[in-house]
Amino acid sequence: METRELRYFVAVAEELHFGRAARRLAMAQPPLSRAIQRLERRLGVVLLHRTAREVALTEAGSVLLREARVALDAVEAAERRTRRAAAETPGVVLATKAGAAGELLAKLLDAYAAEPGAVGVEVVLCGPGEQEGLLRDGRADVALLHRPFDSTAGLDTEELRSEGQVVVLPAGHPLAVRSQVSMAEVTALTDLPLPRWPRRDGSFRDGPGPRVRDHTQLFQLIALGRACAVVPESLRAHLRDGHATVPVPDAPPVTTVIAWPPHSRSRAVADLVRTATRL
Repeated sequence: METRELRYFVAVAEELHFGRAARRLAMAQPPLSRAIQRLERRLGVVLLHRTAREVALTEAGSVLLREARVALDAVEAAERRTRRAAAETPGVVLATKAGAAGELLAKLLDAYAAEPGAVGVEVVLCGPGEQEGLLRDGRADVALLHRPFDSTAGLDTEELRSEGQVVVLPAGHPLAVRSQVSMAEVTALTDLPLPRWPRRDGSFRDGPGPRVRDHTQLFQLIALGRACAVVPESLRAHLRDGHATVPVPDAPPVTTVIAWPPHSRSRAVADLVRTATRL
């Protein structure tokens, strides 16, 4: 299969309409339809059910959509990494979640800068979950990820630290005087629902909690008495007046890892990872 064919198919599969897909691809509809038919003949499967009123994916089509997205992402990542490797001024792009592991990141950058042969490090601050995507699609060379929130499947990683979690409450809340609380007690706070973070596609799950996209929004909502949140202990440093924190011992520990693509042969990435693990 050619990447061009995969792009054609993904457009049709996502739009479920040949006309819209053709406009999205800036091409005429007849050659797009013929390209999809050729792809089906070559694979020997039906990818799309077509009627006069609608287009629907078959089971085989759903599988190809999932695999095609991965394949196209890999091609784009290879293009980006190749161009960056050819840059006149070598450097490393490090992606990390804004507000997370700030002290660790500062120590890492200072320690790496003191290493012989250190190159420039561009730090990209991301929203929750975004740094994993940047690493996988080639826009970043290395990333600080946080299990269990971020997936490290298919990546090489080194664990840097593990920490417990705390619940952040409005100052003066009755639970704020406790030495610890359980996750069951946190989820039972119907007047302070847990927040809803966006999925990778930007949508939000159904539920009573407020929609949030960053910790600035979240902490303001908590101070206003509209939500609570369970976060890693290190985020306490970013809280101001209006908040209280209580340890949640049965919340899963958060492990910060440094991650990079398994096929990376960058000496700069290797040196940065070595510095991180030494710290």
